[in-house]
Amino acid sequence: MPGVSFIFVGKMKEAHFAGAFAEYIKRLGAYTKCSVREIPEQRLPEDPSPGEIAAALAREAREIEKAVPKGYEICALCVEGEGMTSEALAEYMRKLDSRGAGAAFIVGGSYGLDAELKRRAAKRLSMSRMTFPHHLARVMLAEQVYRAFTINAGKRYHK
Repeated sequence: MPGVSFIFVGKMKEAHFAGAFAEYIKRLGAYTKCSVREIPEQRLPEDPSPGEIAAALAREAREIEKAVPKGYEICALCVEGEGMTSEALAEYMRKLDSRGAGAAFIVGGSYGLDAELKRRAAKRLSMSRMTFPHHLARVMLAEQVYRAFTINAGKRYHK
């Protein structure tokens, strides 16, 4: 597989989340190449209108799409996405590998992702029906991608 790319809107600020995320990225390095890219979150007024939010998300989407490596399939994390088990995520990663494609996992900022970007994504994934802070979602995503690789490698970690 060409690898895994994590593309996030906004900066990771909390050291404890950043440390946990870095640990999973390090572990993933034993299985695949990883890249991490942070796209600046668009500034909005205190109480933005729906039009201002949509315009900001569209600008972020253009930057996100530029950051997706060639040959990588976009997997957008969003509330309306598909819930998957760890085994199903592992199967998704196996299928990408069999096609020689990489996975670009996208996590939006505080207002989510542009609707058109989500529509064009090859996969829409939901971590849960619950809401999590974006920084925690990054850690959870990295852990699940790592778990998927261990499942595919037949390792005991995933139990």
